[in-house]
Amino acid sequence: MDRASFYEQVYQVTRLVPKGRVTSYGAIASYLGTKGSSRMVGYAMASSHQISPPVPAHRVVNRNGVLTGKFHFGSLTAMEDLLAKEDVKVLDDKIVDFKNKFWDPAAELDLEK
Repeated sequence: MDRASFYEQVYQVTRLVPKGRVTSYGAIASYLGTKGSSRMVGYAMASSHQISPPVPAHRVVNRNGVLTGKFHFGSLTAMEDLLAKEDVKVLDDKIVDFKNKFWDPAAELDLEK
């Protein structure tokens, strides 16, 4: 699979993350059948800000609920601000109640592969 088609698959999954929920780079990679490529999912998120239709990249965090991608949002608080608008609380760059806010595409979506 080439990088462009992988990124588009990542964007398709990310667009399905419901408002008020978050997922992780690794969960997306695993869902796409490329478990070891969570870093590539991160690269896709970093490149997603000009994509149409929009990609809610603010809903993708690391496996511990940390906002590791916040540096790609134009300001250091933009990612947290977007999450706050969806009633996702963040404390010290980490999702509060991450376990209950976590959305796992493997559990929520039908695997159509």
